[in-house]
Amino acid sequence: MGIRDIIEGKRAWRAHVARVKALPQDYRTAYAEIQKYLFKVGPVEMTHGFGLLAGILDLFEEGAALRKGVLDVTGHDVAAFCDGLIGDSKTNAGICQASVDREVEKAMKKAFDRTNQ
Repeated sequence: MGIRDIIEGKRAWRAHVARVKALPQDYRTAYAEIQKYLFKVGPVEMTHGFGLLAGILDLFEEGAALRKGVLDVTGHDVAAFCDGLIGDSKTNAGICQASVDREVEKAMKKAFDRTNQ
């Protein structure tokens, strides 16, 4: 990634943030929580751009323009809304869970091998 790419990425992110700030308060609050959630457990692809967040922002802008409440757009279970968006994507949470499973399996095998010697 060159300097031009970094500058363009920052410019695009700043424009994105400006759009978020223009949302009604309930939408901004929901967006901030969704962003935190997706950064914690969301798709690995989130580290390569912000297309998913831009899509959510588009949806929120449309909902606000129609004067809908944010929960009318997302539903009352916002985490389920997010999970539905990321679907079968490879997630950070999934990677962490797989790592824990592998480590426990290795430890159990090692302990089993020691007891059977």
